[in-house]
Amino acid sequence: MHTLADLFDFPSIARLHHERTQRIHAVIRSGAEPPQSTASTAADYCLAHHALEGAEAAARADDAATFDWYVAHPDAGATAISIPVDTRVVVAPVLADLPRSAISETPYYVLGPGAEPAQSHLRGLAADAYASAARAGFGDLLAAHAVVLCLLRTKSLGETLDSWTISRLPGTVFMDHVDDPVVLARDLIHEAGHNWLNDALAATGCKISDTAHFHSPWKQTTRPAFGFLHACWAFPLTMLFTAHSLNNTTGDLHRFLSAYLDQQRSLLADTATDHSRALELISDDGLRHRLAAVHRQALAL
Repeated sequence: MHTLADLFDFPSIARLHHERTQRIHAVIRSGAEPPQSTASTAADYCLAHHALEGAEAAARADDAATFDWYVAHPDAGATAISIPVDTRVVVAPVLADLPRSAISETPYYVLGPGAEPAQSHLRGLAADAYASAARAGFGDLLAAHAVVLCLLRTKSLGETLDSWTISRLPGTVFMDHVDDPVVLARDLIHEAGHNWLNDALAATGCKISDTAHFHSPWKQTTRPAFGFLHACWAFPLTMLFTAHSLNNTTGDLHRFLSAYLDQQRSLLADTATDHSRALELISDDGLRHRLAAVHRQALAL
């Protein structure tokens, strides 16, 4: 594995995407012909989960009209509001309006009949961010694991930016943003990395012991192995992107990214010993080698 594309190219994930998408479509569209799609398998997988969540919520609410809409739109209506390049959906829901329920500890958003694309300047910002990530070698990661982008609060450079994913909506990311595509690309890579690792663990059947705990320098606390390994994958990915981007930035942005990289170097160095121990909990050789390679590359920056 010599390139980032090699790291993210994990056939087990592609099989997972295909098989789960087929199962979801079979549930929602029982007896109907499988939907025809020109999107990637990863995009179908992401959007099928939106359709499943929407259809389930409609069924629980006895809302036959909305349920029928999802049956007729197994892509959750994404085709109508996606960016023309690939199937990529950028929306900008109001954070205060997002639901909270048992399916997620954090607010979330499900595509549906009322979904509208984000304003044009936000779609442009997102497109530039995806392009920036692609130039640094992260195009495949984002294409497969950041299909739906929910842009939330607009903040200033240097303010704390909240971002998250939820396991019930793989391929979807939620995040605050600043008006800069490089910073947005960095955070997209972080959250897409979480989605990738969740899929990789599921695809390989890796069950990480919940009894093993390791010190997390990011949280300044002891965390279960699952969360520790996630951090030791997602943060190094942002470090590799940031190091690449420093060559093409100046001024306040360059200083911001330099400070971020310096901070992450220090934090990651504290995980060197524990990470090797945590990797012993990963039973799949291909996945373990990928996690080790990214961690090693980031430590060398």
